[in-house]
Amino acid sequence: MAFIHRSGVAIILIFFSGVIIKATWSQSDEEGHCIWYGTCGTDETTGKDLNCWYNGTAKPLTDKHALGVLKSYCPDIYNMAGGKQVKTCCTPKQIASLESSMGVPRQFFSRCPTCLHNFLNLYCYFSCAPHHSSFMYASPNDTQPGTKPGTLAIKRVNVSISSDFGVGMFNSCRHVQMPSANVAAISALCGKTAAQCTPQNWLDYMGSTSNGQTPFQINFNITDETLHYPDNTTLVPMNATIVPCWKALDNHSHPCSCEDCPATCTPSIPPPPPPPPFTILHFDGYGFIATMIFVVFLIFFGTYTICYNIIVQDSLSLDGLEEEDSEGFSIYKIDKTGRKRRRKNSYSQITYEQLGCLEKFGARMDTLFERYFTRWGTMCARYPKTVLAVSFVVIVIFSCGLVYFTVITDPVKLWSAPGSKAREEKNYFDNHFAPFYRTEQLIITRTGNHSKVRHNTGSSTEDTYFSPIFDKDFLHQVLDLQNAISSITADYDDGVVSLEDICFLPLAPEHKVCAVTSMLQYYQNSHHMLDYKIMDEFGFFVLADYLDHFQYCVMAPTSINDTTKLHTSCLSDWGGPAYPWVVLGGYDGQNYKNATALVITYLVDNSIDFNNNSRAKAWEGAFLRFIESYDNPNMSIAYSSERSIEDEIERESSGDVVTILISYLIMFAYISLTLGQIHSCDRILIDSKITLGLAGVVIVLFSVSCSLGFFSYVGQPATLIIVEVVPFLVLAVGVDNIFILVQAYQHDKRYSTEELEHQIGRIVGKVGPSMLLTSCSESVAFFIGAMTDMPAVRIFTMYAAMAVLFDFLLQISCFVSLLTLDAKRQEKNRYDICCCVKESTKEKTEESEGLLYTVMNKYYSHFLMKEWVRPIVMVVFTGWCCVSVVLASRVEIGLEQKLSMPHDSYMINYFNNISKYLSVGAPVYFVVEDGHNYTSSRGQNQICGSNGCDEMSLLGQIFKASQTPNYTRIAHPASSWLDDYFNWMDPEGNPPCCRRNNVTEGFCKATINDPVHCHQCISNLEYSGGRPAESDFMTYLPWFLKDNPEIKCAKGGHAAYGQGVQLLSNNTRVGATYFMTYHTILKTSSDFIEALRHARMLCDNINQDMNMTKHGYRVFPYSIFYVFYEQYLTIVNDAFTNLMWCGAAIFVVSTILLGFEVYSAFIVVITITFIIIDMLGLMYLWGVSMNAIALVNLVMTIGISVEFCSHIMRAFTFSTELTRKERAKDALAHMGSSVLSGITLTKLVGVIVLAFSKSQLFQVFYFRMYLGIVIFGATHGLIFLPVFLSYFAGGSTASGAPSCDTAPTESSGEEATTCGARIPGTAVHHPGDRQIQTDECATTYFNLHPKDDDSGEAVNNDRSRRVATWTCCSGDKKEGNITDHPASQDQAAAGIRSPC
Repeated sequence: MAFIHRSGVAIILIFFSGVIIKATWSQSDEEGHCIWYGTCGTDETTGKDLNCWYNGTAKPLTDKHALGVLKSYCPDIYNMAGGKQVKTCCTPKQIASLESSMGVPRQFFSRCPTCLHNFLNLYCYFSCAPHHSSFMYASPNDTQPGTKPGTLAIKRVNVSISSDFGVGMFNSCRHVQMPSANVAAISALCGKTAAQCTPQNWLDYMGSTSNGQTPFQINFNITDETLHYPDNTTLVPMNATIVPCWKALDNHSHPCSCEDCPATCTPSIPPPPPPPPFTILHFDGYGFIATMIFVVFLIFFGTYTICYNIIVQDSLSLDGLEEEDSEGFSIYKIDKTGRKRRRKNSYSQITYEQLGCLEKFGARMDTLFERYFTRWGTMCARYPKTVLAVSFVVIVIFSCGLVYFTVITDPVKLWSAPGSKAREEKNYFDNHFAPFYRTEQLIITRTGNHSKVRHNTGSSTEDTYFSPIFDKDFLHQVLDLQNAISSITADYDDGVVSLEDICFLPLAPEHKVCAVTSMLQYYQNSHHMLDYKIMDEFGFFVLADYLDHFQYCVMAPTSINDTTKLHTSCLSDWGGPAYPWVVLGGYDGQNYKNATALVITYLVDNSIDFNNNSRAKAWEGAFLRFIESYDNPNMSIAYSSERSIEDEIERESSGDVVTILISYLIMFAYISLTLGQIHSCDRILIDSKITLGLAGVVIVLFSVSCSLGFFSYVGQPATLIIVEVVPFLVLAVGVDNIFILVQAYQHDKRYSTEELEHQIGRIVGKVGPSMLLTSCSESVAFFIGAMTDMPAVRIFTMYAAMAVLFDFLLQISCFVSLLTLDAKRQEKNRYDICCCVKESTKEKTEESEGLLYTVMNKYYSHFLMKEWVRPIVMVVFTGWCCVSVVLASRVEIGLEQKLSMPHDSYMINYFNNISKYLSVGAPVYFVVEDGHNYTSSRGQNQICGSNGCDEMSLLGQIFKASQTPNYTRIAHPASSWLDDYFNWMDPEGNPPCCRRNNVTEGFCKATINDPVHCHQCISNLEYSGGRPAESDFMTYLPWFLKDNPEIKCAKGGHAAYGQGVQLLSNNTRVGATYFMTYHTILKTSSDFIEALRHARMLCDNINQDMNMTKHGYRVFPYSIFYVFYEQYLTIVNDAFTNLMWCGAAIFVVSTILLGFEVYSAFIVVITITFIIIDMLGLMYLWGVSMNAIALVNLVMTIGISVEFCSHIMRAFTFSTELTRKERAKDALAHMGSSVLSGITLTKLVGVIVLAFSKSQLFQVFYFRMYLGIVIFGATHGLIFLPVFLSYFAGGSTASGAPSCDTAPTESSGEEATTCGARIPGTAVHHPGDRQIQTDECATTYFNLHPKDDDSGEAVNNDRSRRVATWTCCSGDKKEGNITDHPASQDQAAAGIRSPC
């Protein structure tokens, strides 16, 4: 931003009124004669003196002051006398004119003493050398009558200069920098940019009267040949000694710095090439590794599959029928088709002693969970009104916390952790200086007219063409717009706020003008100055106009006098420069005249407290409304204000409320309509469960409300992400549990003597542990995920964890009670919704299993477990996972700003214009913390960039970084208050910048003409080595920081450095300071990330070279965007760590709640890992970048994946089927329909609606990722996981016992296992209980200890109930109650018949 460089600098090419020429028609025969002496005329255009012709020898110089000036400025001329009387061709007046003329150039070139010496030598020899005739010539037509009678004044002269001198002088000065302007000083003296300037056109420009400063034409000729003129005059090129910049001028000075003289730089290490892509054997490394993994998998899996089919499935019919199990039954039989098959009732004896410690402990935990969930469910079913009342009170208590609910809107607090490096550095910058400005910006391009603007002045023989935006009428229209914006007022607190009330005032209190950066500031925002031009004496030719002024100002934006015939300032009306790379856009290189865009920026003061900017936001609102309504057919305007992004995100959120509501309403409707099990049209109003479904959804919303209220109580603000994402997550968890509970009740058959309350309790005991497994896994995973430093992710995980926990508690209590009430309503034939209406004529029809359950149980599960389907599933899913690993390595990092805006946002056009037109990036400040000693030479040399400074100083390293901008993203050398302060203290100025009033002891500005009272602050002796003495450093620094740049002193530091230097202890020491430059144009997230990375690398090198950290302070970079992009430096590691900890939490919880089934928990984590990897692959394919929003969604993916996987996993673990394949089929049949209807279909219909959102953010990060979560979660949970389990599920039998195809036959009083599964019911049996077989289909009877109906405690009386369970050939299970005296248990068992 150009406004950072606030210095106004007067760059004046004053090319000496002290010149006279040798008259060729009366030339003396003696060499070394003068061709002028004294002055005798005035140039009408510049008002400067013309030199008088003089044909004679040099005259003695006796004036002491003139001799002192000559000795200081022209030591070579002074030393020509060899200690004798000094003779010159100039008078004391001409020497005084030379001193005055060299004042401003001296300020610019004094950074490099050899450059200044060579430059001064040119004009010393030109003005005062005692042998002009040897290298200067004028024809008789080059004079005019002088103002004094009988005199001639010179109006043109030819000067011959050797190439050694001309090129040497140019080379010594071409790289000297102007720190406050970040440009080469030679640009102001060449009429071209430094890159375009050459020795000849530099001299041509300085000698031309068109520059507005030279009083007569000087034709410099760089040549090594002797020149001959028609009158036999011969000129020998002047060849004064040149001191190259890499040499010291004398023993008391230093060579020029590396910044000003590349020849003094040590060889720089070239920037490293971009890291080569990761390859193995010339193939993509990730692809090669993934391919090898897949090939190895195919080999091992293929081998395993073949062996499995041969050995286990007996595809080759190798086994006979003679094998028997331990019970004496044949293991194999011949089925109806004549094929040999393993009998389902084949068991192997597993004794109590064979069970491991973990299995015994797991069995006890299963028993405990089932027992207490059964008791809890029975209690909730028996006392539903009480449970609902208590739950309502709890909900109200927690929801009341919403009165303290706050939302984080400050993006800094949202995306940057309080303890992060960037956040701490931002706080340091804000507290020691001031927060970075609020900016209101316009990017203006011209529409319709694309004609070039032709420009020609009377002194030019060629036309110059400018782009259409430089049409004067168009610029007047832009200026009208700019002034109209400056006049905007806004209503605020019963008052009015204007731009002047809130804007940045860089030169206050002297000049209270708002800082507005614009190309029109070259004309001081004045229509008059834009129209101002200089005509020739006849009024025919234009000698200079606004385009000439523009061409000069883009080369010397800090100039106070443009050196054209206009002689107008380039500084803005607020005192600062307008840098062309900031106010112009769309040009190539430094061809500013080809610019196609004008950039106008209004700077507004910012406050550390985000809430204290309300006045500025009020004005910004008026600004946005004005621009929105502004219409000009000649211009296209892209605009933005500081509040724009916040406003547009808020508008986007409110605009998508309808979309989100529609999404949720569709999901609500689906849940309500599909939860019921309709058996006939006659009972549709009775069997539907719309009310129960809506109640379940309300419970989900209450859980979110309780989570919000809880954290509002503890003072943790929320984010918009929570409002948008957490309901979606909790709905996925809650709806799944709702369907599992309801469908478990629908598929269950009540025992003949069982009451509804006991049935509900028994169902809760069956599915409650599964609900506990998923809810605890998710909650613990989210709570552990809250350990991340990223605020948006941490806050989301905390709110999500608490919402899932509340949802589980409310469902296991409130929803169970509501289910009981709904079941009673249904049994009484009362209508749904209108429960007061009862239909007594309709009989309940025979219940069916439901369409989804039937499809899953009888068709899908059988198809999926076919021998030719399972290998295909494993190969496809593993192959896609390997492909996703490769794609995941290519996912981009960052968040493009355009994605956070609505489709119709004006900010999208603004962001596009930034990428298309802007030529420089954000300002970057290199901050030196408080603690550095600036008064000592050592401390100064560590920082400064001029002669005598360390090559690896702070400014030296920044300069070197700016030489490779494509790598470092540093566009220019940094501005330096320290180097400008050294130049400001130079006592040689005329007048010096630093002057003290000997009466008041106060500061005398350079513009005050009071030589009697105002004297230089320090003498030449006190300015040794171009530095003030240590004792003087702090004395005059406050004056420098308050001095505004003026025509007599361009180095005043108020505008440029007034806020950049902190003075402490009553102005006795320097505290924190900064040195500012710019980043290159940054267009993509990767550009911003790399800019931050390289800036920190640069500061690390500076701190290491200067050993700053040992002294308790350091240098750090700061730019406005660092706090937002710092997260991306570590987001890959953060994401990996976060997901790893979440996975570890799920593994631990699953292990415990699955009865210490470690292998089963490991399979769950593997499946979730597959889903996460596939999501990363989808992100690459669908253009979703990795950022905090994506990481939140990935964390949520883990939570929802638990729902897809854990229910299936637990059903498999506790299945009583005999083989892995049968157990997988059984788990899929019983839980698959609930997972499919509860999560997959519910979320699918809701996610599809998000595709119609106006928000790009919703479409990319919510629709695309949510759709991926649903699809990958469903396919892995319902396809991959069952197949994986059918192949690789582990067993829990003791060592040596078969883990598959075996089943328990006799219980020893503890839990038995089948293929790693625990048989339901055995968790409460005791020694002496028996299993018997009533036929070959493995009908099994468990004689359980009796339970009291209410207490659940074991009793022994005639009314005790016994439970019998049969496993039929079809795979169905049948249960029944037996009431009998304990003594007759054996008879009952022996006489019972199988119901299969």
